[in-house]
Amino acid sequence: MFNYIRKRFGSHIRERSRRRARLVSKDGRCNIEFGNVEQSRFVFLIDIWTTILDLRWRYKMTIFISAFLGSWFLFGLLWYVVAYIHKDLPEFNPSINHTPCVENINGLTSAFLFSLETQVTIGYGFRCVTEQCATAIFLLIFQSILGVIINSFMCGAILAKISRSKNRAKTITFSKNAVISKRGGKLCLLIRVANLRKSLLIGSHIYGKLLKTTITPEGETIILDQVNIEFIVDAGNENLFFISPLTIYHIIDKNSPFFHMAAETILQQDFELVVFLDGTVEATSATCQVRTSYIPEEVLWGYRFAPIVSKTKEGKYRVDFQNFSKTVAVETPHCAFCLHNEKEAKAKEKKGFDNPAFVLSEVSETSDTKM
Repeated sequence: MFNYIRKRFGSHIRERSRRRARLVSKDGRCNIEFGNVEQSRFVFLIDIWTTILDLRWRYKMTIFISAFLGSWFLFGLLWYVVAYIHKDLPEFNPSINHTPCVENINGLTSAFLFSLETQVTIGYGFRCVTEQCATAIFLLIFQSILGVIINSFMCGAILAKISRSKNRAKTITFSKNAVISKRGGKLCLLIRVANLRKSLLIGSHIYGKLLKTTITPEGETIILDQVNIEFIVDAGNENLFFISPLTIYHIIDKNSPFFHMAAETILQQDFELVVFLDGTVEATSATCQVRTSYIPEEVLWGYRFAPIVSKTKEGKYRVDFQNFSKTVAVETPHCAFCLHNEKEAKAKEKKGFDNPAFVLSEVSETSDTKM
């Protein structure tokens, strides 16, 4: 009993580790790590805008808060230094006729508050710059300009992060599994994709890449070798009318990498099918790409998708997403090669073949008979 449990647990762990070994996750994230990069990480600061946009929200908000608090405190120190040099602070006991550079700065706290009021343009009126110091006027101008730059950059980065077309991709969903069955008399690999919004994706294009490990005739092992997979949609591959779920399919012919696979051997294969959908968001005109992937355990041989679109009594078309990834078992050829040979055999039965070695010999009949 213990050996049986250990064996089942070991097979479960191996299955889970195999499922995790994928380049693209189901939600489109790439599972890849860069090591021993010769370039310094400071090269990412050259394109600081893209770096900020690619950061996660927790890091972005940390930078956002640190930028404002840091600039307020830095200029607060500078205003304190100006007041200290000009001897405007109470510890210097200024005379009654003394005109300070900034009115009502009594310490570091009041200098920080004046820096905050200046950069965010609150302007309470209690503290203000006088015409006594040119240094204070220059510092006021410099902080105002730098504050506008920080506000524009940080607010623009947050707005761009919110409005990125990457979020639009989350409302495009693919079926959990891919299926293989006959369609139009041909063996096909089918995948279902749906747009969860009523707004369309303009100029949509669907294609795929099969990732596998191949060995060249020269003996070179290529990991993650990419093979193009052409998908067909009955509505047309370009400018899809993507208002209702579509079923895309790949014809498994002699040029397909699935041609030599069979129902019993597909689970033994080592590949990953990555499907891409490119389009333009109708509302923002920004390009959008949706990705997902399928490993051999997620490709069901001998199934088709259940119907999903129906018509109500009111004349409306209803999409039942409960059946979106539901599959139904159907009669399917054992392999694409078997279906191809079966078609060739049927085609040969309809044709006649001449045998050049066949010779027709005439037999003469004799009328002599013995009594």
